[in-house]
Amino acid sequence: MEKVIDEKKQGTSLNIEPKKENSRKLFIESYGCAMNFSDSEIVASILAKEGFNTTQKLEEADLVLVNTCSIREKAEQTVRKRLEKYNAVKKTNPKMKVGVLGCMAERLKEKFLEEEKIVDLVVGPDAYKDLPNLIDEVEAGRDAINVLLSKEETYGDISPVRLQTNGVSAFVSITRGCDNMCTFCVVPFTRGRERSRDPQSIVEEVNDLWKKGFKEITLLGQNVDSYLWYGGGLKKDFKKASEIQKATATNFSQLLKLVAEAQPKMRIRFSTSNPQDMTLDVIEVMANYPNICKHIHLPVQSGSNRMLKEMNRLHTREEYFKLIDYIRELMPECSISQDLIVGFPTETEQDHKDTLSLMEYVKYDFGYMYAYSERPGTMAARKLEDDVPAETKQRRLAEIVKLQREHNHFRTQRFLGETVEVLIERESKKSNEQWSGRITQNTVAVFPKEDYKVGEFVNVKITDCTSATLIGEAVGYSENN
Repeated sequence: MEKVIDEKKQGTSLNIEPKKENSRKLFIESYGCAMNFSDSEIVASILAKEGFNTTQKLEEADLVLVNTCSIREKAEQTVRKRLEKYNAVKKTNPKMKVGVLGCMAERLKEKFLEEEKIVDLVVGPDAYKDLPNLIDEVEAGRDAINVLLSKEETYGDISPVRLQTNGVSAFVSITRGCDNMCTFCVVPFTRGRERSRDPQSIVEEVNDLWKKGFKEITLLGQNVDSYLWYGGGLKKDFKKASEIQKATATNFSQLLKLVAEAQPKMRIRFSTSNPQDMTLDVIEVMANYPNICKHIHLPVQSGSNRMLKEMNRLHTREEYFKLIDYIRELMPECSISQDLIVGFPTETEQDHKDTLSLMEYVKYDFGYMYAYSERPGTMAARKLEDDVPAETKQRRLAEIVKLQREHNHFRTQRFLGETVEVLIERESKKSNEQWSGRITQNTVAVFPKEDYKVGEFVNVKITDCTSATLIGEAVGYSENN
C-alpha cells in the first residue's frame, strides 16, 4: 500500500488504567482498519471482567492477542512476523498463551492451530464474547477456536474501554459486515452480512463519551451508508419486516442527524462510505449541521467503468461524478479522500488512464493507493487470473501516487491565509513545542503550544503548508470551547 497524507496505524499495543483486583496481564496489538482497533477495545472490556489488566510489556503478559487484517497480503505478512516474535518470547515464559483475533483468524483458522501450531486460540470477529470460555479451554490444555458469524450486532451491549486514548476522539461502531460482494474483498467472508446497531444505544454511547470529556467521535462500519435499524436482524430481511417496523426504521442520514443533535458541540465523523449506497440526504444532513465534519472518505477503486464492473462495484464513473458534484454544490469546503486499486486483473493502459483522469476531475485531498494482491477466497481469486505484471503495477502505482501528491498540495494551499478551527489532539511528532490537531476537513494542522491544551478547540491562522500539513499560529479559542 502507498499512502499519501492521512496515516493509518500499522500496529498499536494498547493499555488502560489497571484494576487492582485483576491479577493477569493482557498484551493486545491491532493491525489494519479502524474497526479492528474498535474491536480491540471491546476485547479489552470483556477480558477486564475476567481478571486481565492490559500491559505494554510483551514479556510480562499472560495472554497475547493480535487483532488481524486480511485485506492485503502485506498485512498478513506483518502479523506473521509478530507471531514469530510472540513465540520467541513465549519460550522464556511457558505460561504465556498466544491468540489471533479478527479477519485473518477467520481465514486461516486451521492453518494456525493445526498445521503450523503457532497459536493457542483463534477467535473470529463475532466471537469475542466467547473469549472467557476459549481461555478456559486453552488453560485446560486444549486448542480453542470460534469463528462463527452472527446474524445480529454482537457487541451493542458492551461498553468499550478506550485504549491508548488521547481522551479527545473515539470510535463508535454502528454496523458490522458487508453485503457488497466486491470481487477483490474478503470482508463479507470474514465479517459476515450487514447488521446494524440500535440507534438509541449509539446515542447513549456518544452522550457518555461527551460526559467523559471526548470532543470527537467517528461512526464506524464497513459500509456506514447501509446502516438500517428496524428492530434488529440482517438488512436483507427488511423486506419481511412489518409495516410498523418499516415506518419507524432509522437509516444512516437519520442516525447522523440524531447524533449531531444529541451533542451539538461534539465533532462527528464517519467511515467508510460506498458510492453506490451513499444517498443525497446524507450529504444534505452534513451540510445542515456544523458539528458534522466536512470530510467524506469515498473509495472509488478505479476510474474505469470496465474495471468497476469486473470488481462488482455497483456504480459507474459517471454516477460517481454526479455524487462528487452534489457534494461540491452543497459543501464546497468539503474534503474528499479515496481508495484506489492498481493492476486489478485485465487492467489495461486505457483503464489506468481513466483512473488518472478521474483523479484529475476530483482532485482528492488525500488517499490510499494499493497494488492489487490476490486474496484467497475472493471471487477475483476464484475467477480471474492475476495477469498484470508486478513491474506494471508498480509503475502505475507510482504514477497515481505522484498525481495524488500534487493534488494534496493543491488542496492544502487553499487554506493559506485562512483561519481554521483545530481540535488539539497531541504534541506534534516533529516538535515538542507545537500542538497537532485536525480541522473539520481532516487535514492535520500544527502550531506553537503557548497556553493551549489537548482537547481544546483553537482558531489557527494558516501561514504555510506542506502537501500533508497546515502550519499556522493560534489566534484564540474557538466558540466551541
